[in-house]
Amino acid sequence: MTRMDDESGGAGSAVTVRGLAKHYGGTRALDGVDLDVREGTVMGVLGPNGAGKTTLVRILSTLLAPDAGRATVAGYDVVRQPRQLRRVIGLTGQYASVDEKLPGWENLYMIGRLLDLSRRDARARADELLERFSLTEAARRPASTYSGGMRRRLDLAASMIGRPAVLYLDEPTTGLDPRTRNEVWDEVKAMVGDGVTVLLTTQYMEEAERLASELTVIDRGRVVAGGRIEELKARVGGRALRVRPADPAELRPLAAMLDELGITGLATAAVDPVDGSLAVPVLSDEQLTAVVGAVTARGITIASITTELPSLDEVFLSLTGHRASAPQDARPAGTREEVAV
Repeated sequence: MTRMDDESGGAGSAVTVRGLAKHYGGTRALDGVDLDVREGTVMGVLGPNGAGKTTLVRILSTLLAPDAGRATVAGYDVVRQPRQLRRVIGLTGQYASVDEKLPGWENLYMIGRLLDLSRRDARARADELLERFSLTEAARRPASTYSGGMRRRLDLAASMIGRPAVLYLDEPTTGLDPRTRNEVWDEVKAMVGDGVTVLLTTQYMEEAERLASELTVIDRGRVVAGGRIEELKARVGGRALRVRPADPAELRPLAAMLDELGITGLATAAVDPVDGSLAVPVLSDEQLTAVVGAVTARGITIASITTELPSLDEVFLSLTGHRASAPQDARPAGTREEVAV
């Protein structure tokens, strides 16, 4: 993530946030957040429950006013130009927000008309999106008869009716099965391919790795880290050398030898009997060379050997002190506004 020195961000920035704050009594949902999202990319916003992710999305989509700071989206100020901004953004929340009594086609047509599309254009756009999201056969059925995955796809289609320049996806695959989740991911990739900028909040590490080109990690209302995924992994530090002997029986003797030689330092080599491999923590190129040399000297036939950076879940834990948890709907007492999910 590139930080801009000026207030308005820089060329190619679709979303620019400076010093954004929102308080609920003594709870600081956002506490001086800075953020830049480049045009035509996916920015993943990660954080534990209560971090402030949903509050950020609600402010950027004009559903909630900030207490301090400034944000511009697609060139529009979220506070001073809300009507103009709403015409160039789309929003998909954690739960499908379509009218379940209406058929899928009528849901999309109605939204098109609310966005001031002509009757002809609204009909054409509804037909186009139903086909794109594989919902044509169910177009005339009430949305209440749709499966969870179909409703999520209809919700995504609804957010695309106005051809938004910026799309907010707030925990878009919550509660979906793996196959449907993959379908949603494919559609998001297609949107980005069409030039849409996406701000994605998620607690699924796999989702962040599959979709986001850059990440921002928020904890307790503050940005604690940001950058490309590989940069964040490198920042946490540490690599692992994964060695898979041709003969699984060599696993434990090899681990004992490396520990005895002290090549892995204070950490111990971890044996994975299911995978048939040995994960050896290495902190330097010299240490890596020493491990490979020791394996070779023992005359062990190696089926494969690779280096690995820390997982994104390990990065998340290192930065926030929490493991990523299942998405939840958390709200502060006495208010209807969502502080964070």
